[in-house]
Amino acid sequence: MEVFINLMLNGLATGMLIFLLAAGLTLIFGLMDVLNFAHGGLFAWGAYSGTWIYMMTGNFLIGIGGAIVTGLLLGFITEKWIIKPVYGNHVQQILVTLGLMLVLSEMLKVIWGPNQIAAASPDVLKGSWEFGGIVVIKYRIFIIAVGLLIFSLIQYLLKKTKIGLVVRAGVMDKEMVQALGININRVFMFVFMVGAGMASLSGVLFAPFSGVIYAEMGMEFAILAFIVVVIGGMGSFSGSILAAILVGLSGSFMAYFVPDLALAVNMLLMAVVLIFRPQGLFGMKE
Repeated sequence: MEVFINLMLNGLATGMLIFLLAAGLTLIFGLMDVLNFAHGGLFAWGAYSGTWIYMMTGNFLIGIGGAIVTGLLLGFITEKWIIKPVYGNHVQQILVTLGLMLVLSEMLKVIWGPNQIAAASPDVLKGSWEFGGIVVIKYRIFIIAVGLLIFSLIQYLLKKTKIGLVVRAGVMDKEMVQALGININRVFMFVFMVGAGMASLSGVLFAPFSGVIYAEMGMEFAILAFIVVVIGGMGSFSGSILAAILVGLSGSFMAYFVPDLALAVNMLLMAVVLIFRPQGLFGMKE
């Protein structure tokens, strides 16, 4: 029983980290129809910049804030000068964002070196609680709480605010929104920046969870994020969080019981969903 609960908590924490990354991709890919394969690079930059700022200041919250700001700035630069010229062309989007992914990864090596960097959690989140043989790691509970908070905030932003209404309307009919005098390009830039900021937030939270960060981590987790978006359904945050939890739990349990299938289980899960529900768990048929 103790093993089951520990695996479940570990899977939930991993799932929430993947959700934070996939939520940004849901904004960019699911709502804006932009295939951003550089999303993992933003995740890695969040991990490196946030960890470095935390090491320099000794304040984890400042490190998180610095990572988010880094993501917002990179998102602004990416959307304005790289993504904007290729809106509506998926082939060009794939090529330019894959190239950007490689550039971002190599820049990390230039600035911080090619070796792995150790990342520690803040003192207040170190250690664990124990309840009758069940060990609850504090940092994992923190990640789960942050994931649920971000999910609630995004849902509120999209469904209860004016900017959310404009974003959803712009996705359905860009020309209509522009005819109403709203600068839809500025709105989409805002959406892209928020998605990039969330990727960086996921990165800085992942660093203490993993214990080490490395330049190639972006590509590895970008694949998981795309899997989550496909399973959950394009543009569905409810689908993304459910899919991320499924991916996190399946990875945690398979790594313990059948380690040889730990890497393949996510692909198998996506294949099953696509066979029986091609639009994803919460996606709408075109």
